[in-house]
Amino acid sequence: MSKGKVVVGMSGGVDSSAAAFLLKEEGYDVIGVTMQIWQEENPQDAAENGGCCGLSAVEDARRVADVIGIPHYVMNFRKDFKEMVIDYFTAEYLAGRTPNPCIACNRYVKWESLLRKSLDLGADYIATGHYATVEKLANGRLTLKKALSVKDQTYALYNLTQDQLAHTLMPLGIYAGKDDIRKIAEEAGLPVAHKPDSQDICFVPDGDYGRFITEYTGRPDEPGHFVDKNGNVLGTHKGITHYTIGQRKHLGLALGRPVFVSRICPETNEIVLADNDELFRSTLLAEQVNFMAVEDIAGPVRVTAKIRYSHKGAPAIIERKEDGRVLCTFDEPQRAPTPGQAVVFYQEDHILGGGVIVC
Repeated sequence: MSKGKVVVGMSGGVDSSAAAFLLKEEGYDVIGVTMQIWQEENPQDAAENGGCCGLSAVEDARRVADVIGIPHYVMNFRKDFKEMVIDYFTAEYLAGRTPNPCIACNRYVKWESLLRKSLDLGADYIATGHYATVEKLANGRLTLKKALSVKDQTYALYNLTQDQLAHTLMPLGIYAGKDDIRKIAEEAGLPVAHKPDSQDICFVPDGDYGRFITEYTGRPDEPGHFVDKNGNVLGTHKGITHYTIGQRKHLGLALGRPVFVSRICPETNEIVLADNDELFRSTLLAEQVNFMAVEDIAGPVRVTAKIRYSHKGAPAIIERKEDGRVLCTFDEPQRAPTPGQAVVFYQEDHILGGGVIVC
């Protein structure tokens, strides 16, 4: 007897492929769906797009579905992806912030759009190849528990809603690492068992964000001044979209000492540079906060706060401000909290909540 119908978002990679296989083995009625999010009209251009955006991903997912013995479909989410991910990405950079498009894609495309369409088609769940586990707490709330793998991906999923979590399956969270998943895929005969991971943002495969934003928006770069904290001019930058907080490389300066981007000022088109020590901060403010494990917080709460995907997390105390934002105070100063990036609050091994860093 089927455990229910589940739509698996299949990117053509080993993780989502293994997730589909494992759920089929567990007794679910599995349907594979690859999300069409590439923007190119020309099939040749789309085929050359790497990662989960290219036409090659569709072919890989289809071959995996054939091996597993499940139906596979391609669904068009180009409009949602453009509005919720690409437009957001470019607007944030132009505003001097550093966005995380994968988090936006997870929340608004992979879950909001895919889940809604899947439920309309009669599915009970959607599933992905993320390394995380949905867990129900004693208070009845759903949250995400860290994966056993060092590839834990809960940070990029902090803003999922209770309804979305209630309709989500993540079978990879209980495995110790990527090697285990590749072994499962290999033993199942999946043709993507040893396919390399995609490392870059899918719609900017060469990693040149500044060039992409210029071409996408039609707005040319606007060179401006590098300045120190006192406003003294140190040199010329090539446009604020080429830089992020904490950056040292590719500044094009020879000052006789290492300097780092400490602030981006779109209103004056200036980039403030500083010594590394000046990047460390004890507090940050977060907005658009989504609490998972609780409905809200009433007073100061001790957490472990993670300010970027590669950050190990640091002890901190969070509290609501009168304006609704959350103040996070670290026990020890942390390097380069970056406006636009997410800060995620953990208690033990699960997400309490998270938001977007303002300052």
